[in-house]
Order: sequence, then structure tokens, then C-alpha cells
Amino acid sequence: MSTSNEGPGGPPDAAHISTLVEEWAKTRAADPRRATVLDLYRFAAGQCGVTPQELSVSERRDLARAAMTHVWPAFEMTSTSERDDQLQLCGYAADWPDHYTKWRAKITSALGDTARRIEHVGSTSVPGMCAKPIIDIQISVDSLADEEQYVPALAKIGAQLRSRDDLHRYFRPFVGQPREFHIHVCEVGSGWERDHLLFRDYLRTHSDARDAYARAKQAALRDWPDDWWGYTDAKTDVIVTILERAQRWADTSGWRL
Repeated sequence: MSTSNEGPGGPPDAAHISTLVEEWAKTRAADPRRATVLDLYRFAAGQCGVTPQELSVSERRDLARAAMTHVWPAFEMTSTSERDDQLQLCGYAADWPDHYTKWRAKITSALGDTARRIEHVGSTSVPGMCAKPIIDIQISVDSLADEEQYVPALAKIGAQLRSRDDLHRYFRPFVGQPREFHIHVCEVGSGWERDHLLFRDYLRTHSDARDAYARAKQAALRDWPDDWWGYTDAKTDVIVTILERAQRWADTSGWRL
């Protein structure tokens, strides 16, 4: 499918995408935590008379990028950081903690005291969890806006800034390098920092939640094998439900950062 404007029922062009996103954004007010880019896909696909999966990869990518400023305030991507990596899941690997330890040492050496906290997060940090074979690392800093304190130093160890928004900065290896890690920089004491650590610790201690999340990941990969945004957002409902349960657990168990 092309992205040219073919009129009613045709694939959306740039102007049409903008209109679709604005209409979709109005529907997010009711439950913004559960509203996803998949709702936008369905909205756009319905107008074209196709299923969301029948939208081309480029069409879905254009829709998702246009929607991100509504999902992540002040979202923007850097240039020259495009990658076209295949999505894959694999069973838990016992050496994932070792890979994290290796990258933690590099980050500690590069950032020094700027890194107030470094944590292994994401599915590779949960024993027994299936995951993309990519180590997710969360770094907490005093000032997210002061990029000079961490962006150049992370670049020197092979981490390229991919995107920024008001909540965090996202890094991944430079183009041409193996996609071994993702780095997420957030502020100390932020909701971003807390939610990701709470989610991790809850999965580590609640096998039913871990199993439910694993099923959601597998279903998301079946539905969106060529779409990183689609894959991520397909897990949203399960993630939000688990986080709600995790918060109740934190309140009763005394969990703290």
C-alpha cells in the first residue's frame, strides 16, 4: 500500500494522518493509560477498509510517530539513528545478569556521580521471563534536561540517543552495532523511575503476573512481528493491570525504592 492520498477509503497521506491523530487523541481522555497506538491503527485501517495488520509497515510507522507527542509529552527522535532490527523473543538466559553487570561497569566508569542510580529493568531482569535478548538499563540522574552531563559520555561507550521526551531519554547502540542494550535515563524520584522498578520487583515475586505478562508478549509478537511500536503497545492493558496490582502490593508490603 502506498502512502499517497487516494481519497476516501485510501491509505492516509501526511495531512490525513494529522487529522486521524487529532481525532484519536480526543478519545484518549477517557483512559490515557490504556489508550494505545493500536487504537489509532484500527481507526486508520477502518477508514481504508483493511485490517490494522494490512496497513504497510511504513504507514504504521508514520501513524505511530505522529501519535507519540500525545503519548510522551515533547517527544522527538534524533536523526541518523534509524535501525531495522527484527523482533524476537527467547527464553530466559542465565547470562543476562552478567551482560547487565558488564554494561553497568561501563556506565559507571563513563558517568561517575552523574548516575545516581543504575538498575537492570525490563524482562531480562526477571528470572524465568521470556524476553527480547536486549538488556534494559535504567539510569537515574538529578536533571534530565542537563543532557551534557550524560549524553556525550554515553555516546563514547556506544549508546546513541534515539529519542527524548519530558519523562525520559532513550538510547540504543549506534547503527551497525549489535542491539545488545537499551538505556533509559530518568530523573531521581520520578514516577518513571518508580514504576519501572516496582513492575520489575512485582514480576520477580509474583509468578502469576510474570506468566500473564509472558503470554501477552507472545501474543503481541504473533500479531505485530514487524512493528516495534505495535508490539509494545499490544502489551499495554496487561502492563497497566499488573502495575495496579503492584501498587496495592507496595502499599501493603512496605515496598520502597
